[in-house]
Amino acid sequence: MPRATERIPWSKIEVETIVADYFSMLAAELAGQKYSKTAHRFALMLLLRNRNASAVEFKHSNISAVLIKLGFPYIAGYRPHYNYQELLFEVVSSRLAASFELQQLAASEAESPVTQPTTNGVLLALTDAPRHGKKVADKSMAQYLPDNNYLEREARNQALGLAGEESVITYERARLHRADRGQLASQIRHVSKEQGDYFGYDIRSFEESGLERLIEVKTTKLGIDAPFFVTRNELRVSKERADHYHLYRVFDFRAKPRLFTLNGALSTTCALEAVTYQAFSGLGAT
Repeated sequence: MPRATERIPWSKIEVETIVADYFSMLAAELAGQKYSKTAHRFALMLLLRNRNASAVEFKHSNISAVLIKLGFPYIAGYRPHYNYQELLFEVVSSRLAASFELQQLAASEAESPVTQPTTNGVLLALTDAPRHGKKVADKSMAQYLPDNNYLEREARNQALGLAGEESVITYERARLHRADRGQLASQIRHVSKEQGDYFGYDIRSFEESGLERLIEVKTTKLGIDAPFFVTRNELRVSKERADHYHLYRVFDFRAKPRLFTLNGALSTTCALEAVTYQAFSGLGAT
């Protein structure tokens, strides 16, 4: 049973302390430097004498959730928990706005060129899609740093997107060859590269039965919980071709590339949240 002190709300000093430490780990990770989460945790427990290891780990996960809501990279090892206190959001957002070095590291990582991994023939490891429940949408994503949603900047990284798509093509060919469907594997097409990205999907592959499998690929260097961005056209096509539409989410591309898949209309397989609007002047004006 947890100690009574663990049920005491975190003070501002405690929150400031753990956020500063999390930011130091995140800076090291974005810079490609090694560090020890265990060492950081034990050092924090000496400073936060009323908090045990579980409390510290859970607060780390809360910080990850806040960073995602701010459109910022997070430490993948600390999967987000979204039931965080408002004080934590205030401290993270204010510290992040003042952390110019961390912003520069995030920008560099989001926009840096990336090549297709070559380990094991780029056979991505398939895993289950995450299940977040309703808490993801409890808080708005409207409060980014001014003009900076780093997750969106990464999503616009064309080299990263292309590398992810090519990895999925390799994965699909291997999947069909394992099913003794080599002829179908030879007919896979990189539609977005060959014909343009206006079809609402990137790759035309096949089921083992020969039916079409239309694949939209979303790639990130971050962890499995990083949100991704979809276009209105992708939403429309996923609904119109729901029986054939698959979203392949490739994640951890920087370290150990893996993927999960979602089959069907994106409006039913994802929790969608509007983050931008197209405005027309004059309509409805009085």
